[in-house]
Amino acid sequence: MSLVTGDALSLLLFRLHSGRLLGINLLKVNEIIPCPPLTKLPSRHPNVLGIATLRGSAVTVIDLASAIGERGGNSEDDGCLIVTELSRSRQGLHVKNVERIVQCSTRDVRPPPAGSGSRAFITGVTQLEDGIVQVLDIEKVLHDIAPPVEEAPVGQLLEQQDAQLLQGRRVLIVDDSQVALQQTLNVLRQLGLDCTAVRSAQAALQQLHDYQQAGMPFELLVSDIEMPELDGYNLVQEIRRSHDIGGTYVLLHTSLDSTMNTEKARLVGANAVLTKFSAVDLTRATLDAFRHMSER
Repeated sequence: MSLVTGDALSLLLFRLHSGRLLGINLLKVNEIIPCPPLTKLPSRHPNVLGIATLRGSAVTVIDLASAIGERGGNSEDDGCLIVTELSRSRQGLHVKNVERIVQCSTRDVRPPPAGSGSRAFITGVTQLEDGIVQVLDIEKVLHDIAPPVEEAPVGQLLEQQDAQLLQGRRVLIVDDSQVALQQTLNVLRQLGLDCTAVRSAQAALQQLHDYQQAGMPFELLVSDIEMPELDGYNLVQEIRRSHDIGGTYVLLHTSLDSTMNTEKARLVGANAVLTKFSAVDLTRATLDAFRHMSER
């Protein structure tokens, strides 16, 4: 199997109107533009500035500072837009200014400090020459503004044979975003799976080894790709190098929608890759995984 260096990370650094320095994975950034004229909707969320039309498509523009509890700008003209594309949606983040792009390793990104709290809106921190940079949890920002529409429980959509196939099977979920972790956990528990959830790849590795040694191995790992210290690609490589857990079925679950992710996932040895977040697609991918295992 070819080894892939999966821990290279490019961060776009930007500042809020309060002066706070944040970073966002460059792969999530579609473009950076001056803020165009906005259409103000009377029923809009208080942290939404309005709707922009970009090349014929409507894009929601979020006052990022306000969304994470800080002082926003005085007007749309006072700043710029970072247009992001992730989790099957596109939106504009209104910020004070963009500074530069920096290269680092996911191994240099540490989890948020203990006690950061549920309102921290960050997934990690990293040290640069000119100070600490906090990595934005964009999934949490979007979830707070537009929570997913309540859908019929996916467990009710299963045929009896599929429900029996999944009932009680062990699944480990790892994601550094609490919002994404909870979404995945909710869906998989509805399917009757026995789920355990952790917030880091290192914790996932430990759980895989511990449960294997206890004679209760996890059959499926559902893992985020972008995580501090050890990302999803490197996690898969660590698993494949381990004689005891090397056969674990791995589904990489990512907010990045790109054919590059599929190819890279295949090269490191992942079994499948899926873009967040669709309960139906996650259900199908989970069924595919256990059907594949039952045929081995």
